[in-house]
Amino acid sequence: MSAYGAISKSFNLSGPLPSTVWHMRAGAAPYVSVHHLTLSTAKSLPGLVAYLGTVMASVVDEGMTYPQETMLPEAFEAYFFSGDVFIAIIPSGDGPGRVEGTETSLTMEEARQNRSWEECVAGYYYVKPNYPGRSSHICNGGFVVPPVHRGNGYGSALAKSFVHYAPKLGYRASVFNLVYANNEASVKLWERLNFKKAGLIPKAGRLRRKDGDGEEYVDAWVIYKSFVDDEA
Repeated sequence: MSAYGAISKSFNLSGPLPSTVWHMRAGAAPYVSVHHLTLSTAKSLPGLVAYLGTVMASVVDEGMTYPQETMLPEAFEAYFFSGDVFIAIIPSGDGPGRVEGTETSLTMEEARQNRSWEECVAGYYYVKPNYPGRSSHICNGGFVVPPVHRGNGYGSALAKSFVHYAPKLGYRASVFNLVYANNEASVKLWERLNFKKAGLIPKAGRLRRKDGDGEEYVDAWVIYKSFVDDEA
């Protein structure tokens, strides 16, 4: 629930968007496949929703990237799956060469190849309207990379796929309300993808210190990107 109340999607697709492939930097998997995921599809895959919720809860509990202080399983479904969800799967082998961002017929289960979710889920994110009604053409995204897979460039692949998929869902722009200023890697990532700092909110987050010694108030950037060329 936002300050505007519940916000419904303004755009309805006839089906999921095609899966795509995104290359990784040297030292990580050669690529990930990204798949458009509905709650019903996720629930049909044993253990997936529980795994995604558990990882989200651990990220929230870290207290350094999301403003929530807790994330119960029932809250996770309502929060994350109120929008469109995309999930990145790590390949089980090198795979053939692929062009960045191209569509693939590879399904989630084909990419998974009976591995555990912990082994194959590189990350996931939601895309949903940031505002209701007359401003619902501006979306927001929330990203999760499981701790076990951090440091491999998967966040960059998720971000690039977000810029690909959000306009295809019907959005004209994206805004991230709280990109905490001490999360320098995230700020730099969005800037590389031509997002702009639209404003600074002083002491917007009461976050846990990285050294684990208590909490501190941290500034947050509002970061914006237009998906329409003449509005960039």
